[in-house]
Amino acid sequence: MSLFLGTRSGVYRTATPHAEDVTHVLDSGNTPRVRTVPAVDGVFAASASGLYRSTDDGRTWDRLAVPREEVYSVVAGPDGERLYAGTHPAHLYVSSDGGETWTELDGFQELPSRDEWHTPRHHNEAHVRGLGVAPEISDRVIAGVEVGGVHVSDDQGETWAERRGGSSASGTSGGSPREGRSDGVSASEASGGSSREKRSDGVHDDVHHVLVLGADEYIASTGDGLYRTRDAGRSWTRLDTGIDHRYFREAFALDGRLYAAAAHGPPGTWSGTNGADAVLLESVDDGETWERVSYPGDPERVVLGWTEFDERVVAGTNDGSLIRRGADGTWTETGAVPAEIRSLVVC
Repeated sequence: MSLFLGTRSGVYRTATPHAEDVTHVLDSGNTPRVRTVPAVDGVFAASASGLYRSTDDGRTWDRLAVPREEVYSVVAGPDGERLYAGTHPAHLYVSSDGGETWTELDGFQELPSRDEWHTPRHHNEAHVRGLGVAPEISDRVIAGVEVGGVHVSDDQGETWAERRGGSSASGTSGGSPREGRSDGVSASEASGGSSREKRSDGVHDDVHHVLVLGADEYIASTGDGLYRTRDAGRSWTRLDTGIDHRYFREAFALDGRLYAAAAHGPPGTWSGTNGADAVLLESVDDGETWERVSYPGDPERVVLGWTEFDERVVAGTNDGSLIRRGADGTWTETGAVPAEIRSLVVC
């Protein structure tokens, strides 16, 4: 068993979270996602230089022929027969032969709001940041787009419905991706207070990650809040009530406990006068209430990714640190790599 880390400078491997034997195993550049998928051997790395797969504990890697070079996300159905890849710019591809050949899912480009998806700091082009497959409904694929919202397919990606909430939930109308908060309150207005009312209008379009908890239940981490749906995205409820931090990168769930981390603003602000001012949050009631917990390096370190290792939660931070939650709930620093950790997976 090894711990793989997707970082700003490729993939690292270590035998334990202590990173005593850490090895740089793939020089893939920015690697936002390392992942294992059901019924498929090995570990996948989605990166700026392509999608890679290793079946020998990271010693060698095969580059899979996804038609677009920059791959941000990868997922497979429960049987492993269909492998999906999300790219920059925002396109979706599927493979039915283990990644040897790929076909574009053209229906994804036909979503009403497609022409308005954008990410200003990425040449004004969006990308598919998150992908998930519903565990109970293997034909259901969930895609999170930065910046473009959440979208759901019930036929293995052939056709899609917009599930951004509000008027766009049915997918029959477009509307430009919303700037700031999705309730009409500007980000600057929101940052001044710590209390926010929960609501069920829509998810913010700056989607960083979608945690799929069930066929209809997902948690979306966005650039302006943490949202949950229990009806496959037809409506959304904001979970970060009372939290004066709005930039969420990824949520994680293990043994009935929900984990999230947030900063006051996006990465470009973390080196400013106020720093990241980050928080680590835990909930034991499905996000209804949150406990802010201390961790090594807070509030300057921002947790960006999570995994389970040996029945414990391990997280990676923006400065390359690994932290682990003990049985008593205390977080300790266990090791580090010389690059920002964007994702983690055990294989």
